[in-house]
Amino acid sequence: MSKLMVLSLVLSAFSGFNIINLSAAEFQRFQHAAKGDGSLSLLAVGDWGRRGAYNQSHVALQDLDKSLKESTSKWKIVVGHHTIKSAGHHGNTQELNSQLLPIMLENNVDLYINGHDHCLEHISSSESPLQFLTSGGGSKAWRGDVDWWNPKEMKFYYDGQGFMSVQITQTQVDIVFYDVSGHILHKWSRNKQLYSIV
Repeated sequence: MSKLMVLSLVLSAFSGFNIINLSAAEFQRFQHAAKGDGSLSLLAVGDWGRRGAYNQSHVALQDLDKSLKESTSKWKIVVGHHTIKSAGHHGNTQELNSQLLPIMLENNVDLYINGHDHCLEHISSSESPLQFLTSGGGSKAWRGDVDWWNPKEMKFYYDGQGFMSVQITQTQVDIVFYDVSGHILHKWSRNKQLYSIV
């Protein structure tokens, strides 16, 4: 198995991860562990489909909260399309800030990975260890309309095309952002102890 596992927002829902797809009328669950040791829970949030007579958002958020509470995984990652926090063209999504963010903070989610804004960015939360990672640099790049963020939280922003990779072990996650030519633009890592010291 390659040391580098490229996590694509498009491919993540179809790669055999422990995913909850929250955009279908009946919520689909894929119960195959992302890692055989149970160290990772990856949950995909379908944040489209908020229109119409039946609004799935409330039910989907309840289901996500329940799944995160039940998870015993060391790493908890939520993947969605829309941004929660972003300095890019579309900016913050207020609905997700008010409804999804509190659930993730309460359940100690490590990463929120999204697309939507056509940029690459890494924003840290000042409220928790939660990291916001945008990998939307596949098209419509170089817009130049950046709303610069608090420098203590804004770790990286790139308005051009590129991609992000994620490598996860039981004790470490490594994030790398690349430009379209494969040159490294930004790296970030976090470690967790394998066992608690008590």
